[in-house]
Amino acid sequence: MHELGIMSGVLDAAKGAAHDAGATRLLEVTLRIGDMTEAIEDALVFAFEALTEGDPFTEGAHLNVVMVHPRSRCLECGAEYEHDRFNMFCPECDSFATELLEGKELQIDSIEVDLPDDAAPDGR
Repeated sequence: MHELGIMSGVLDAAKGAAHDAGATRLLEVTLRIGDMTEAIEDALVFAFEALTEGDPFTEGAHLNVVMVHPRSRCLECGAEYEHDRFNMFCPECDSFATELLEGKELQIDSIEVDLPDDAAPDGR
């Protein structure tokens, strides 16, 4: 289950950024992850919940997962197309010479945190 390792790293990065911003709690993490990583969305959510349980800084935080489907470009004819994890052949010219454009990413798009009252941008 490599999802546990992925979520451990994601949480470390999100908590670090939240602490650097002076946050009192981590509320939400939005993660973009490509299908080609072979990560399973339900396993990511399970790992996130297991890792945040019992931690006062993260407990109750929500994970939003955005799965990115593979998209490639044919190096022969230039066609760009979406495909599954197993069939990357160009649908236009049937070439196997392709370049993966999307589908292998792993990035934190955003985090939502609680800030102390005196740290809020509008002073509230």
